[in-house]
Amino acid sequence: MSELAADGIPVAVMCRVLKIARQPYYRWLARPVGDAELVAAHRANALVDAHRDDPEFGYRFLVDEARIAGQAMAERTAWKICSDNGWWSAFGKRKRRGKGGKVGPPVHDDLVKRDFTADGPNRLWLADITEHRTGEGKLYLCAIKDVWSRRIVGYSIDSRMKSRLAVNALHNAVARRGPVAGCVLHTDRGSQFRSRS
Repeated sequence: MSELAADGIPVAVMCRVLKIARQPYYRWLARPVGDAELVAAHRANALVDAHRDDPEFGYRFLVDEARIAGQAMAERTAWKICSDNGWWSAFGKRKRRGKGGKVGPPVHDDLVKRDFTADGPNRLWLADITEHRTGEGKLYLCAIKDVWSRRIVGYSIDSRMKSRLAVNALHNAVARRGPVAGCVLHTDRGSQFRSRS
């Protein structure tokens, strides 16, 4: 509209043709970006930064990352922003047949088949992540347990639940236990364990 006004077309005529009132136009002209749009843009920036760091995250984890970056919002708000921009987890939910969509990384075969026994050390390890609330925020622990000795052989603690949490725990376990060729690491299908890292 400002281009039309610059060409000499009267504002009253433009508003009549576009079927809008003149007051909102002048209000927009005085302040083209409102506070709500500015807050929404900052929230979207925080979410896209978190999504770029870890594309495996869904909107629930992105909310925590945005909160850490100083942009607090409700989960529903994050879902709306992510949905509007098409920022989905790399794994996502299974699409119904015929709906299309890209496929996430493959799930590896279940080598354990519910038999949680081992005939020696470093043959079968189990891993999981737990969340602990503290006075300073959430803390995440990824622990790896040797089934044979029933001891924790590696762990990692971080304030963010990213794939590096699982990778650091695995590096810790391998460094402590030495040669582990042929060892099976059994986990759930969480995004941290399925990431490319």
